Amino acid sequence: MADTQTVETEPDKKQRSVRVVLLALMITMMLAMLDNMIVGTAMPTIVGELGGLEHLSWVVTAYTLATAAATPLWGKLGDMYGRKGVFMTSIVLFLIGSALSGMAQDMGQLIGFRAVQGLGAGGLMVGVMAIIGDLIPPRERGKYQGMMAGVMALAMIGGPLVGGTITDNWGWRWSFYINLPLGVVALGLISVVLHLPAKRAQARIDYLGAALLTVGITSIVLVTTWGGTEYAWTSARIMELIGIGVAALVGFVFWQTKAAEPVLPLHIFRSRNFTLMSIIGFVTGFVMFGATLFLPLYQQSVQGASATNSGLLLLPMLGAMLVTSMVAGRVTTNSGRYYVFPVLGSVLMVIGLYLLSTMDTGTSRLTSGVFMAVVGLGMGCLMQITMLVAQNSVEMKDMGVASSSTTLFRTLGSSFGVAIMGALFNHRVQDTMAERGGSLGSKVTEQSAQLDAKSLEKLPDAVREAYQYAVSAGTHSAFLLGSIVAVVALVAAVFVKEVPLKGAGPQKSADDAAPAPLVEV
Repeated sequence: MADTQTVETEPDKKQRSVRVVLLALMITMMLAMLDNMIVGTAMPTIVGELGGLEHLSWVVTAYTLATAAATPLWGKLGDMYGRKGVFMTSIVLFLIGSALSGMAQDMGQLIGFRAVQGLGAGGLMVGVMAIIGDLIPPRERGKYQGMMAGVMALAMIGGPLVGGTITDNWGWRWSFYINLPLGVVALGLISVVLHLPAKRAQARIDYLGAALLTVGITSIVLVTTWGGTEYAWTSARIMELIGIGVAALVGFVFWQTKAAEPVLPLHIFRSRNFTLMSIIGFVTGFVMFGATLFLPLYQQSVQGASATNSGLLLLPMLGAMLVTSMVAGRVTTNSGRYYVFPVLGSVLMVIGLYLLSTMDTGTSRLTSGVFMAVVGLGMGCLMQITMLVAQNSVEMKDMGVASSSTTLFRTLGSSFGVAIMGALFNHRVQDTMAERGGSLGSKVTEQSAQLDAKSLEKLPDAVREAYQYAVSAGTHSAFLLGSIVAVVALVAAVFVKEVPLKGAGPQKSADDAAPAPLVEV
């Protein structure tokens, strides 16, 4: 009888262990996603205290650059030296950067400390995805997609609200310090509960490959960040960065064929599904971050919504994304089939973005909310499925590299999306203001095509109406471009081959649900 009881309770103990680890991973994922949104809300106050308005963009750029450059390196280090230690190191580095950023005394220090924070952040999302890949077979992983989508939605909705509340009541430094207690809790849980097989690689780190990849990614991100804002797209500086980036990436690809332990093994791209998921991930990042940038702007400028609750304005899109992600995860777990989700998600994303492009000054909030929900349904089908299929397409030894590569492509997609859609939006707004607002209209938008609520209130009625028309024209162009780009994801999704997911399905016994050696109690 005792033996029977032991057999029955052991799977439950393992499941509880997995849930505790997943709680720590979700907290870490929240840290990675929440940071920029909280800090963005606090930026006006930070500039007011530290000065250095001309360096404002670097507070975000330094973080983004460091995150993008470090992402593939953390994935490879986890594959080589063990996931747990590398993941905990990235959390510690992120917390050190957070603490130092909160103590910054001038803008230069803040930019430098944000870069340190970004280096750690590069390992957070990669670590979460790779550890989930180690802990849970792909067939079972769909159950937890809703949790990840929920964290993402919570960060996007709650970030601006939390950031504003913290800044108003505690001061802007707490927008960084708030990371410390959450990070310590995550570290404690991971340290005690997570037990992964120890690794010790004999091969040396590919320093040349890492350097070439870092230079290439840095150049790309700078081009997308500076192009059309700091420098004209055809300026010598942008052309130099493009040349450096292309040369570095070509050199990187060549070197990866020679390196003994390449940072990004090119053989993983021989898998058709992995390559297609990288393309879909890039497009999803392109569309998603463009949408989250322009939708609140449209609703505040044209529909008169409050800027204070800007995160809540995205609720129709994020709520639909959360529900669809949970449904897709459950269906994938129960059936082991997933082909329909990339295709359906891409179709919905194309349709939803096209519908958003039809919005004008007369579109109601209900109508725009329905359009956003369609986009959210599409994203919900794609967000976690891309990572799931990518991880299912590689061997276990390449799990970290697969996770980091998929994350990197999504990050680069978001960088390109914000830059290209932003440039198109700004150009359209300024042209429309020149046509409809005359000389005053041109003067109003010569510094920036995005006006805050206070600036908008001060405008004469005719100029304000011209600006509202210009913003609706700008969002039309941006979302129409997004719809066209989303067609690329649809084409890629059509060619996905449904390979059976590894691991147990629901029909297997509980002992097969999670690999026993990976989590101990």
